[in-house]
Amino acid sequence: MKFRQTLLSRYLLIILFAFLFIPIIFPVASILYMLIQENTQTANMDYLKYGSGKELTTIWHNQAAELTEKDPAQIDKRLRELKQTYPEASLFWVDSAGSTRLQLPVQEQLPNKWTPASSIQFMKASIDSDPFTVVSFLGADHKEPGFMVMQLQRSIIQLDKPIGSGTPFYLAFLFIMFAFFFLISLLFFRHIRKRLLSLQSAMTLHGDNGLPMPILINKNDEIGQLETAFNEMVEQLKESKERERAEEELRKQLIASLSHDLRTPLTVMNSHLYSLHKEPLSLNAQTAVKQMEQKITSLDSLIENLLSYTLMTSGRYPLKLEPLDLLRLVRESAASWYPLWEQEGIVADVELPDGTMLRVVDKAGFRRVLDNLFQNVTRHANGGKYIGITVEYYQGQSALIIRDHGNGLETAPMGKGAGIGLAIVDYLLKEMKLEWHRDTQASGTTIYIYSN
Repeated sequence: MKFRQTLLSRYLLIILFAFLFIPIIFPVASILYMLIQENTQTANMDYLKYGSGKELTTIWHNQAAELTEKDPAQIDKRLRELKQTYPEASLFWVDSAGSTRLQLPVQEQLPNKWTPASSIQFMKASIDSDPFTVVSFLGADHKEPGFMVMQLQRSIIQLDKPIGSGTPFYLAFLFIMFAFFFLISLLFFRHIRKRLLSLQSAMTLHGDNGLPMPILINKNDEIGQLETAFNEMVEQLKESKERERAEEELRKQLIASLSHDLRTPLTVMNSHLYSLHKEPLSLNAQTAVKQMEQKITSLDSLIENLLSYTLMTSGRYPLKLEPLDLLRLVRESAASWYPLWEQEGIVADVELPDGTMLRVVDKAGFRRVLDNLFQNVTRHANGGKYIGITVEYYQGQSALIIRDHGNGLETAPMGKGAGIGLAIVDYLLKEMKLEWHRDTQASGTTIYIYSN
């Protein structure tokens, strides 16, 4: 992976920019400030109609130096010319005797006769006031006692807020640079966070096969390598799941084939045992034949359970759910087991109410549940010589109860088929929306069947 394509390289560029920010950005900003300040001063001067106050003061002094009180007509003429140049200005002049002469325009607040006190008062009031006032004595070197005055509104010669000042631009430049650095950092880490959240989302989402979906890789950086590893893991999981599915299918096919193949020798063995019953046998031989019949029956039941369980786990076990009376199904199933219980010496205590217990179940499936439970009691709890079937309240509702006084289902050897039989019970009850619970104690096992 190239260094320039890594997140580390991009982060180092941001750090380098941060280190160079102060020693480079501030000098650059200072140079820009001076250039902007110089240009804005020129722009300010161009913006002012008559130039700055300093320029007007110089012009007025130069005009006064060229005039003398000995030629008042020339003074009046020059003031009128200046009035045309500065139409917004107020002009007048005062002779050496203190008399106010030409006023352009006439100003009523001006005294007709000036005294030293009034002159000083006028000078004092004009300092840094509005209007802008320029007073200049007449004659070369301004040595004559007469003087002339120009007054102009300061708004014409001075900006309230000078445009083009470099300080706002300087501060704006620094702010923009800081914002730019912050924006780069924010976008960098925001992009990383977005990609990590996308990867997290891909880990939590699952496709139709129950596995996470592969994600699109846009960049070959550290996160891109993580995304690549994630996609490889998803691919390995997919392959593993395919192998598991194929192995499961092979196992189910093998069990189904063996179940069908084992029925043929069992049928042959049953036919031979039937023939032996017709022969004169000793008592021991008759006992042996009887035990063989029981074992063949158990083996046939085990094969049937094994085949049924294989069909169930593959989703091929048919169920027809319909409202049925569970009590009637229990009575019919118990009646079919009475001969065997009597043969085994098991006392059957069946106390069912006269009413009905309607549930939506599969008839054959529920009978299969009862047969498996009765068979387990007969095989593994026959030491107690008791089976009780009744209806009681459990968790606030009517429940079918099956009790025995033996060791119970908890100690049933798996080799005798109890595990598969109970697995079938659990599967069928869940498919029929029923729950069941086992309570095993020293006195026996109690099984509760109720609606979920």
